[in-house]
Amino acid sequence: MKTDVAIVGGGPAGSTVGIFLKKHNPDLHVTIIEREKFPRDHVGESHLPAISAILNEMGVWDKVEASGFPIKVGATFKWGANKEFWDTDFLLQEQFQDEARPAKFVGQRTRTAFQVDRSIYDKVLLDHCRELGCTVLEETKVTKVDRDGDTITGISVACDPSRPVDEMSEVERIDARYYVDCSGDIGLIRKAMDIGVQSPTALRNIAIYRYWQDAEWAVSVGNGGTRIQIMSLEWGWLWFIPITPTRTSIGLVVPAGYYKASGKTIEELYAQAVAEEPLISRLIQSATPEPEVTATKDWSFLSDRLVGQNWFLAGDCCGFADPILSAGMTLAHTSARKVAFTILELDRGEIDAAWLKSEYDDGHRGQIKHHIQFADFWYTSNGQFTDLKDYCAEIAEAAGLTLDPATAFRWLATGGFTIDEPGVAAALTYRVSGLKLVAVHLGASAPEWELQKTNFWRMDLNGAVESVFSRYRDGRVMRIPCLKKGTKTLPIVDAFRHLIVAMRNNFDSIMILEACVNSMIQQDGIPPSEASLLAIEAIEALILEGWIKGKVVPSRPFIKVS
Repeated sequence: MKTDVAIVGGGPAGSTVGIFLKKHNPDLHVTIIEREKFPRDHVGESHLPAISAILNEMGVWDKVEASGFPIKVGATFKWGANKEFWDTDFLLQEQFQDEARPAKFVGQRTRTAFQVDRSIYDKVLLDHCRELGCTVLEETKVTKVDRDGDTITGISVACDPSRPVDEMSEVERIDARYYVDCSGDIGLIRKAMDIGVQSPTALRNIAIYRYWQDAEWAVSVGNGGTRIQIMSLEWGWLWFIPITPTRTSIGLVVPAGYYKASGKTIEELYAQAVAEEPLISRLIQSATPEPEVTATKDWSFLSDRLVGQNWFLAGDCCGFADPILSAGMTLAHTSARKVAFTILELDRGEIDAAWLKSEYDDGHRGQIKHHIQFADFWYTSNGQFTDLKDYCAEIAEAAGLTLDPATAFRWLATGGFTIDEPGVAAALTYRVSGLKLVAVHLGASAPEWELQKTNFWRMDLNGAVESVFSRYRDGRVMRIPCLKKGTKTLPIVDAFRHLIVAMRNNFDSIMILEACVNSMIQQDGIPPSEASLLAIEAIEALILEGWIKGKVVPSRPFIKVS
């Protein structure tokens, strides 16, 4: 079989690549090779709002919404020595309006996420690939990857003998112009191309999980809304994720070393964890467990390279960050979207191929690494892990974390608040204001805002050079202007663009803020309250990253952030 793009793996990453390729170039021949027969269970059930926007862009939102998955409005944590529960909400509970389902991707639903049963979710996406014209080969294994240096010359496949016979059963070899590895942590193409992986962390966790029927929800918000529950123990933590109206995923994350030293089976350790956690044990009092208890490694790792001459990595084979942030599926969907847009752009031939590949490679590897670093900090802030003190100390030493929560926020800026979502001050899928609140819950006394400490500002562009940065939109990889200074990048777009203009003629902090907000309202049509928050977060990010230098003028007032 000859095809334009061969995708190894039919999970969310593989489906996302296929859907976007066919959406923006229906003439492409896209083949997806999946070793299993869907539906099948899989962990990774908790979404973040960024995925909802991607589902809408793919044209599959309505199908996912019609599946009746619980609406995720946020998460409830009990973490560390503090026994109190605290919430991180995408949308405040009092702002969530009751509405009939299925609903459209408008209003409040643009700010929420899903909690999905992967056996249903993955099949919805793969079936949508078929409807768009992708060739989908289920129960088909890749048995060999042929290569010539850094170029893949073809792949050999074998059909499961039990699969119904059709014309695709005779396919033994697939030749493509591009190959995309979406095979998860197996990394089939990654391994065949001898691409190494690094583990920039001491985290060596395993996840032990089981599905339950008819568990009580910890909280119900409106029609179908809820929060996932993250409950720490002295020796690990539990997730509680309703994934259908009647089915719940409950998992235990624990260091592999602790599991081995315990001398317990995975079933015994799991039962102990569930029994020890008061909230979760109460929620499953009348529930029925499904038979199988499954374990998988949750080791954080990062691939040395994500692209080659005619191949790409997308999804979990690129790297994996501990699931404490629920970011795995978001990283999978976003990486797959970028790979699809990059392939489309390569075919147009209008932009330098090396630049396109390096933007994806450097950008996505940076995002994974930042998530790994933040997970390390999250674990080392947990004072309740009394059985794991040495483990947390090892994490801190390996990651170079000597920061207490009060100073951690400046450290988080090393990942780059300006580049995760160009034009918006965000990192780790959190806006700046959300990250400050997380820092408080991890031990900081108050969410300090650097912009409150000075009131006379200037841009520090010493050593900065003009360059271009990638923005992925509407099937294109757009080259947007940016400034680069050392390892920092400042895309001149959206809130940052307005701020740079405002600072050309103003030095007074309040005048700069007002000019930036008014410009966003008048030119971009952003509501005043949202424009104010975007501007405040952008200023804070640029101060933290060193683009703005400030000093105190005693005669002038200061900005106050509540």
